[in-house]
Amino acid sequence: MGKLLKILKKQPDALPPYDRSDDGFLVEFEVPDGATELERYWVDEPYAFVSILNDSKMLHYYMVEPSLTAYEKAALDRLHGDLQDILARSYGVSETDMDAVLTRETLSLLKYYHVKLSPASVHKILYYLRRNFRGYDRLNPVLMDPYIEDISCDGIDVPVFLYHQTHRNIRTNIVFGELDLNSFVIKLCQKSGKQISIGEPMVDATMPDGSRLQATLGKEVTTRGSSFTIRKFRGDPITPIDLVNFGTCSADIMAYFWLAIDENKSMIFAGGTASGKTSILNAVSLFIPPLTKVISIEDTRELTLHHDNWIAAITRKSFAVSGAGEVTMYDLLRAALRQRPEYILVGEVRGAEALTLFQAMSTGHTTYSTMHAGDVPTVVNRLESDPINVPHAMLQSLDIICIQAQTYVNEVRARRTQNIVEIAGLDPKTGNIRINELYRWEPLTDAFKHARASSVLDSISKTRGWTRDTMLSELVNRVKILEYMRRKGMRDYVGVSLVVQAYATNPELVMSAVKTDRLQELISENE
Repeated sequence: MGKLLKILKKQPDALPPYDRSDDGFLVEFEVPDGATELERYWVDEPYAFVSILNDSKMLHYYMVEPSLTAYEKAALDRLHGDLQDILARSYGVSETDMDAVLTRETLSLLKYYHVKLSPASVHKILYYLRRNFRGYDRLNPVLMDPYIEDISCDGIDVPVFLYHQTHRNIRTNIVFGELDLNSFVIKLCQKSGKQISIGEPMVDATMPDGSRLQATLGKEVTTRGSSFTIRKFRGDPITPIDLVNFGTCSADIMAYFWLAIDENKSMIFAGGTASGKTSILNAVSLFIPPLTKVISIEDTRELTLHHDNWIAAITRKSFAVSGAGEVTMYDLLRAALRQRPEYILVGEVRGAEALTLFQAMSTGHTTYSTMHAGDVPTVVNRLESDPINVPHAMLQSLDIICIQAQTYVNEVRARRTQNIVEIAGLDPKTGNIRINELYRWEPLTDAFKHARASSVLDSISKTRGWTRDTMLSELVNRVKILEYMRRKGMRDYVGVSLVVQAYATNPELVMSAVKTDRLQELISENE
């Protein structure tokens, strides 16, 4: 080992950049007989691309990576073993420098081995080393695919399944054997800062890129072997402008949310699985006024706010069998109430924390949360029943319920805000909750119908001393701003936040910038 370390101190020859004209294609693929290729696109050019195949029975997601000769494979295996020891000495190297360290040490080892490889072969070997050491092995290119929403491995020797934005549920050519799958699940959890074992075979975690991971180890709880499900995280969060572009909401609805959040109205976003509850909560949270104190509470991190005065809290499981040291959402919510927050965001309410959330609403805190429920009666029933048990009279502390749905528009899967209702207090005669439906989605026309006048906006008018015309003007101004940003493609969450902050500080200046087509310039000056 001492001789090896001395040789590695020598500066290796530099690897010339990959040049397709000189080195040729690094990946080769022929469409199998009987199949038709529907689509092909790069996910990590020039090393990995996706081929969507149709063999008349089903669609296949074929991940194509560089093929290695036996000689290249032997060199890769030896490099992998030696680099494990060498890279361990590089602990503390920044992420930006890690690729350079890996390349340098690989070239040094190849020089030490006295092997002769073409530049193309070295590029392929470096791809696999980067993929395995710094990425997620065979799953790494899938995680790089921007069209993938969910990744599911159901067990040993079972193909990995994906949810593709275009092709929906689709089967891949990626299969794990038992030992590889167990090792990979352990690696996934370790990269996410969690430990999984036969004693604790289930883990919920947040991956380094923010994706949600649920994993099991062995056959004790999943009889087909270890499994994992990854719900991919968007590095660029969905914003109100995105939701308008997607047709999930209208600009009028977003302007309504903006004004309601400005005026501290509490909301619950409900819907079924993958209906877009968390996405719309994250999007509308960008309307929270600047400098206000915000606390978010989640099981796994999903919310992204562009606020400096923001505490992002997550739960923690116990490190002991006794349960000592566990931090639940209920614990975090109780602690949050002692921190004098102005806005509280709870990822999803399921149990005792919901009662505390409504107690917070009753004492004047503005709260936003999500829950699983397909319609307003189900929301109310879940809140009033076990294990939540919110007192009936306390429900009037909630101002708005937004129901999200996953549906189909022209045979294409879509997410829509199904309806928005306002809680207008309790009926003095019957004691029932009075519901005011404000917006309703019409499936036939794929449009949003404004059903009734808003009791929430009436309440805001009285509080602010606004006339009806003043309220209408305020809503119209916000719609104009949202429509302007949509036309100009101003959809990133930082830009949206800066517009909201600018409007809160100087609405006349922002409206003047919209009128003179200078809003982009104004925001750029303040970034």
